[in-house]
Amino acid sequence: MPELPEAETVRRVLEPHLQGRKITDVQIYNAQIIAAPSPELFAAGAAGQTIADFMRRGKFLRLLFESGDSLTIHLRMTGCLTIEPQTAPIGKHMHVALALDDGNELRYEDVRRLGKMWFARRGEEDVSGAEKLGPEPSGGALNGAYLQGKCRKSKKPVKTMLLDQTVAAGIGNIYSDEILFAAGIRPDRPCNSLTDGELEGLAAVIPETLNFFIEKNAIGFEEYTMSKGKDYRNTPYLRVYGKGGKPCPVCGERLQRIVLGGRSSVFCPHCQK
Repeated sequence: MPELPEAETVRRVLEPHLQGRKITDVQIYNAQIIAAPSPELFAAGAAGQTIADFMRRGKFLRLLFESGDSLTIHLRMTGCLTIEPQTAPIGKHMHVALALDDGNELRYEDVRRLGKMWFARRGEEDVSGAEKLGPEPSGGALNGAYLQGKCRKSKKPVKTMLLDQTVAAGIGNIYSDEILFAAGIRPDRPCNSLTDGELEGLAAVIPETLNFFIEKNAIGFEEYTMSKGKDYRNTPYLRVYGKGGKPCPVCGERLQRIVLGGRSSVFCPHCQK
C-alpha cells in the first residue's frame, strides 16, 4: 500500500512534467473513483485548468490550479498515476484520464478501484480529509513535546497512535513497524508508558526513517513510466515489516508477529522494549 514515501516518489517524478500544463479534456471511465462532486461537475471543473503545482499532504496528492481550485487524489491500496501519450493503449484498469496540452495524459489506474478523487473550487470546504491530517513528519511540528501531549493520557498502543492520520500524516502499517524498530519501542507499548526521552527519540526517528525510504525509492521518469508507477524499491531495505519468524537484523533473535487493531505488527522482543 502506498504510504508517505511512495506518495512522495510519485510527486517528485511527475511534478516536473505537470507544472504549467493545461488540462484540455477529462475522461472518466469509472465514476466510482470520483468522490466529489458529481462526475459531470468533476470533469467540467477540471477541464481547462492550468496546473500551478503538484503537492503531497500525508498520503494524499493534490493538483493545485492557477485558478485556486484543486484536485485531490488518494491512491489507497493499488492506485497509481502515470503520464503517457494520449495515443497509448488504454488498460482495463484505467479509470480517469486528464488530457494535457503537450499531447500526454495524466492517467489513474487502480486494480482494486479503492482510490478516490475530489475536485474543489477555491474557498470550498475540503471534503477529502486531507485538511484534518496531523503534522507532516518532517515539518518540525512533530517533535517530542507534541508526542508527549498526544501520549500522556492515552492507553492505546503506540503503533495505533502512529497510524492515526490526525496525529501524524502519512505513516502506515509498513513504516510504523520500521520506525518503532529503529526507535527500540515495542508496537504494543501503551502510549502513556513511554518516557519523555523515548518520545524525543521517536520524534527524531520518524522523519529519519521516512526520508531514508524516500531516498531509497528514488526512480527516474522513464523507469517509473515503464513500470506504470508500480515499481517501489524499498523492499530490500525493510528490516522487520513482513518478516515475522526471521532473525532480527541487529541481534539475531527471532522476530515476533502480533496483531494490533486488526493490523499485523512485527518486532524484536530483545531490541524493542
